[in-house]
Amino acid sequence: MQDARPSRTALRVALRRAAHQLYDARPLVLDDPVAVPILGESYAEELQRTPTRPDRPFSVGLRAFLVARSRYAEDTLAQAVARGVTQYVLLGAGLDTFAHRNPHSHLRVFEVDHPATQRWKRELIETSSLPVPENLIYAPVDFERESLPEQLLSVGFDRNAPTFFAWLGVVPYLTLEAFRTTIAFVVSQPTGSGIVLDYGQPRSALPFLEKLAHDSLAARVQLAGEPFQLFFTPPEIATELRGFHTLEDIGSREINLRYFANRTDDLKMLGSAGRLLSAWL
Repeated sequence: MQDARPSRTALRVALRRAAHQLYDARPLVLDDPVAVPILGESYAEELQRTPTRPDRPFSVGLRAFLVARSRYAEDTLAQAVARGVTQYVLLGAGLDTFAHRNPHSHLRVFEVDHPATQRWKRELIETSSLPVPENLIYAPVDFERESLPEQLLSVGFDRNAPTFFAWLGVVPYLTLEAFRTTIAFVVSQPTGSGIVLDYGQPRSALPFLEKLAHDSLAARVQLAGEPFQLFFTPPEIATELRGFHTLEDIGSREINLRYFANRTDDLKMLGSAGRLLSAWL
């Protein structure tokens, strides 16, 4: 993330979530009526160019992973709310639209992101005439200069309340030190708190064709100025998350069975690189 520019990868993710609303068969995995409007006229042409061709299976597979991880996060959040969670923190929120579709009336939603990305999002919301929910709190954080706990506390975060964190599309771009610092903050929350995140397996753990897909994606995010840095195998990330008492870590087989079974189109995850994980305190 360059200092003065919003995240380009956040835009690519938002375009794929929007493409799911327009091009994939019903029922949708992630039914998000805000995904297209938030992009507005500014990105309408780019949305039309978002790859949907069946001869590009890894592109379709990536879209499947992106909508599945948002659906998984929201499904797991519903479990957290049923357990008494009253705060939801999106770390690296990008153009996530959950706060605009929030079905939990007493849930406060904190969106954490780099100030440049957050300004861009708020401008898109204003341009698109989308209402700003009362329970949405913006928490701009420049992680190179500011403390996540301090910035959250400054906007009204309650450290004594059980909280659920979503950390989607962020882990691969971090240093190991930054990953551990954030996990330590989450582990310091009250009992009943939890987290959902996605992560990628290292290139060395992938079969040949997946290595090629990995290299192609890595080259694109490198050109966008947001290079990949951090990968884990499932045993490695389980060790990093030993402060949690319950973990669910699912790969493409489980994700496809849960979200893409019996579809009438070709939308499904491919390969073994991307994984989804939830953990509880």
